[in-house]
Amino acid sequence: MAFWTYMLRCADGSYFLGHTDELDDRIAQHQSGALGGYTATRLPVELVWSDPFETREEAFDAERKIKGWSRAKKEALVRGDWAAIQRLSKRGVLRDARTDVLAPQDERARDARTDVLAPQDERARDARSDVRAPRDERALSTPAHPEEPKSQSEASRRKVSAHPHPAHPEEPKTQSEASRRTDPPNDRKPIIILVRPQLGENIGKTARAMLNFGLTELRIVNPRDGWPNPDAGPSASGADIVLDRAQVFATTADAVADCSHIYATTVRKRGVTKPVVTPEQAARDIVTAQGRSAILFGAERSGLETEDVALARAVLTVPVNPEFSSLNLAQAVILCAYEWSKTQVGSGDLVQPTEEDLLPPAPQAELEGLVAHFERLLEPKGYFFPEDRAEASRRTLRNVLTKPGWNHLEVRTLRGVLSSLDRSTRRGN
Repeated sequence: MAFWTYMLRCADGSYFLGHTDELDDRIAQHQSGALGGYTATRLPVELVWSDPFETREEAFDAERKIKGWSRAKKEALVRGDWAAIQRLSKRGVLRDARTDVLAPQDERARDARTDVLAPQDERARDARSDVRAPRDERALSTPAHPEEPKSQSEASRRKVSAHPHPAHPEEPKTQSEASRRTDPPNDRKPIIILVRPQLGENIGKTARAMLNFGLTELRIVNPRDGWPNPDAGPSASGADIVLDRAQVFATTADAVADCSHIYATTVRKRGVTKPVVTPEQAARDIVTAQGRSAILFGAERSGLETEDVALARAVLTVPVNPEFSSLNLAQAVILCAYEWSKTQVGSGDLVQPTEEDLLPPAPQAELEGLVAHFERLLEPKGYFFPEDRAEASRRTLRNVLTKPGWNHLEVRTLRGVLSSLDRSTRRGN
């Protein structure tokens, strides 16, 4: 059995990614609007690309990665323009095997934990990347040669040329007001700000976590290893758009200058008294507040400094196990991003994958046909004996068959099983 990853072009020009083991049926359901959700509100839709995989996990992995691609990169995939895909890919983000972006012996791994939402725990090590790539190397991967520097995407090249990085990464150039405004801001989406992050891998994982839940605006304050960082791309697992648009600032004050609502993620008492909120409370406030909102995350080793927290309007934290309270940077970001995404239910921007895979229940007429089929085969077998219990037996059978809410494909399968058993019985006689 083959599992397909597919891409549809919607009437509004947007692209929809999905995966299935019945490609023709699934496309027909999208085109008829039977599945509901994103594509049903953007009809007509057309299939522009598909590729088979051996397992459902590989197909889903391909879907997840391509969703994070830029529009130009998706259009190159539709054209089959492998050279353009390689040119647009960021540092070989997609590999044809599981990629370990940081070896265990790498001495930098000591910095891979964060106290962003919880107290410091320096024992932890978490710089591994969980990157898997689809099977088709031409369309979904780019060659990576360790001896050669990895290329930046076109957007990153433009940013580097406009704002070259200084020789000392601890003193990055501050962006001008014009360069900060690449797109009109969405006031309802929080800005994620990483303050003095240490590892490029953690920046990449943060980008991946953000894009999972529809956040794309990332700001970085004084990164230890400078920016762009070649280690961020592989960990981002396809979240190119977040890394391409990432903005670098010299100080935290510069990064939050245009924000009205600032949340500092920490649990340490730093001599300041501020309201304390959970990610859920902060998300509700962000979507109703006027003006831009930002969430600050501190460095992996030491978290936010007192001066950083002083800029915030509130402290954001979560209850954790006091015996083991260390969270990785991306874990902390994904907690906040997920809570914000829950406020966007029904907006059409985010889709629940399990709901997208469900078909509607079969029409009553098809269920009636299934019930009648069972009764026709059971009657000659004496199932409805004695007669005074026949009506109760039929009612119980009907309840059993209608309770699961079978879809039309499942009803068809059950009737096929019954027909096969009936033929076998007749041949035996």
